[in-house]
Amino acid sequence: MFENLQDKLDRAFKVLKGQGTITEINVAETMKEIRKALLDADVNYKTAKTFTDDVKQKALGQNVLTSVSPGQLLTKIMNDELTELMGGSVTEVDLSANPTVILIAGLNGAGKTTFSGKLANFLKTQKGRKPLLVAGDVYRPAAIDQLQVLGQQIGVPVFANLESKDPVGIAKEGIAEAKKNGHNVVIVDTAGRLAVDEEMMNEIAAVKANTNPHEILFVVDSMTGQDAVNTAKAFNDRLDFTGVVLTKLDGDTRGGAALSIKSVVNKPIKFIGTGEKMEALDVFYPERMASRILGMGDVVSLVERAQQQFDEKQAAELQKKIRKNKFDFNDFIGQIQQIKKMGNMKDLMGMIPGVGKAIKDVDIDDNAFKPIEAIIQSMTPFERENPDSINPSRRARIANGSGTNIQEVNKLIKQFEDMRKVMKQFSNPAAMAKMMRGMPKAPFGKK
Repeated sequence: MFENLQDKLDRAFKVLKGQGTITEINVAETMKEIRKALLDADVNYKTAKTFTDDVKQKALGQNVLTSVSPGQLLTKIMNDELTELMGGSVTEVDLSANPTVILIAGLNGAGKTTFSGKLANFLKTQKGRKPLLVAGDVYRPAAIDQLQVLGQQIGVPVFANLESKDPVGIAKEGIAEAKKNGHNVVIVDTAGRLAVDEEMMNEIAAVKANTNPHEILFVVDSMTGQDAVNTAKAFNDRLDFTGVVLTKLDGDTRGGAALSIKSVVNKPIKFIGTGEKMEALDVFYPERMASRILGMGDVVSLVERAQQQFDEKQAAELQKKIRKNKFDFNDFIGQIQQIKKMGNMKDLMGMIPGVGKAIKDVDIDDNAFKPIEAIIQSMTPFERENPDSINPSRRARIANGSGTNIQEVNKLIKQFEDMRKVMKQFSNPAAMAKMMRGMPKAPFGKK
């Protein structure tokens, strides 16, 4: 996400590297590079120019502290201005009505149906709601089937009327069904349409008029860049939507839509899609996104994702097992599965400050855990619960059963044993204190 823009902004900041002060000349040169970087990222020209003019004006009005370099100061100003450009503060979906009706709109292929499923899953698991999905796309072949498959996957019912080709009627029937069965959120998936198709635009305007939705979310494919922003403007003129959803932000996107859309349509970005899994949906935080664009990481989002997969009771039981040195391969594979649920591995590592730039050219395969899982799954239940029982003949059998070799099995068992020792030390305060006392003294202070 935003790798090319990060690289170009880094190069722009290097103009100020080694400079003692911020001057009209060096800021003008840096801003020229930043404007070029934004335009290359497909940011709207007017937005890019206004943004760099604002940053320049603020930079020239600041005194550089002796402890802060001009580059650091400009990064701070850029961070604040990028946050403001993308909306300033988080705007969450309004769920105050019962039932809350959410209408999903957008172009063909933007990812509306997938987003509808992700949103239902998010509202069910993170907000404790009882959503109903309504299949309102009567034109695309298999659109209803796709929504039903997603609904089944996340355990959310789908209302569909296979006999009808009337999206307005289907939406109204879906809301009535929700009221009858106690659903407090109705998500109406609609067909993709072009802003220039008057008949289709009239149709979605009619769906809006007849359902009085509390939220209208416009789904935008981030890969389409500036075209997405222009389309959003045309849709907003007709629908007056309440928020934007950016999909496919995990792809090779230049990020222009994320940076331009708020200033062009004056509507907040509410969600971003960061992968294909149903869990790969994040509430949009402008400040966190600004930090990521500038290569500063996003630890808060990383912690939140971890907490979503965190089971307090399970963690307490795990801690007891670690203290007694009973942590086994069943626990190990359980931890791997929790990490996998958090999302794309490269995206997760990019949230750690300083790591994003370091791994930008590294291909991190999401299937990296597969050989480990295959080895553990080739163990018998007894072996998983009793790692010390795995002798050479058992290791040979496990290697054959997992499609790996004996070296890979030995390496995993060695790593597991080392990890177990470290975990036991960290769970024992007395052992930790002893280890700390044994560490060399710091090379400063009284002699």
